[in-house]
Amino acid sequence: MGFEPPQRLVRALGETYGDAAAAEWLGQLPALTDEALSAHAVSLDRVCAPGGRSSLVLLVRRADGTPGVLKLAPSGAGPALERAALTHWHGWGAVELLDAPGAAVPEGALLLERLHHEVSLRSLPEAKALLEAAGTVRRLWVEPPPGHAFETVAERTARQVGPMRAAAAREPALEPLVSAALAARGDLVDEPPELLLLHGNFRQSKVLSGERAPWLAVGPEPLTGERAYDLARLVRDRVEDLIASPGGAATARRRVKKLAESLEVDQARLRGWTLFRAVESGTRALTVGRRQDGELSLEFAAWL
Repeated sequence: MGFEPPQRLVRALGETYGDAAAAEWLGQLPALTDEALSAHAVSLDRVCAPGGRSSLVLLVRRADGTPGVLKLAPSGAGPALERAALTHWHGWGAVELLDAPGAAVPEGALLLERLHHEVSLRSLPEAKALLEAAGTVRRLWVEPPPGHAFETVAERTARQVGPMRAAAAREPALEPLVSAALAARGDLVDEPPELLLLHGNFRQSKVLSGERAPWLAVGPEPLTGERAYDLARLVRDRVEDLIASPGGAATARRRVKKLAESLEVDQARLRGWTLFRAVESGTRALTVGRRQDGELSLEFAAWL
């Protein structure tokens, strides 16, 4: 591996897994990269930079000259679950998995079709971006495959409760927002209305321009549950612009209403999950020292 991983990835891995665990995986990355390139019979074009926060993304060429993307992720990022979700979607609304069925490939390595990584929905005007996002995410909401290993929304969010409470204990000013978010979660997981396969981290930057379809989703953190949970992260998109706008609070509430109506999702449930996910994201950012990001998410949550 004759390159250095992007610093954005190095920092994010340290935040997520701790510096020691991150350094261990990064130390294995040269061998993993060489093994993955060989197993998929692809050649390296270049590293995609600044890249993502959970995986190394390499632009590659297949043996027939067609472009592809090789994604390398630590086991904690759930690459096996991402593989399972992409296999189930089979290119419908999402990037297509190019791995040959049954091929012996390294754990944590996925070969994907190449999209225009520099062109996401964030390049569009806000109204158009939300319209295209709604059309894309709608395609992903399907019945999960039989015998799947995806966790549920209730299970994932249960793991987040402890860190949120710990953040409130460290900073008592956060306690009212955290309590409101946890109360909302308690009501929402009590009687989930549906159990569909969800993207899990759906937002404008996770939808890229493609050749096969105008827009395709990438980077799922798949789980099963209700559509309102999947929409909740999208509601908070471009939060920095909302916070800077004098009418940001009203715009955020209108966005909840508009997305709920356009996708036939219960508005109160979307608002509740948006509140929970904004507070969870904000407290997590504060915990790892990303103060500005955390404060933006928490200010947004307070509007709800």
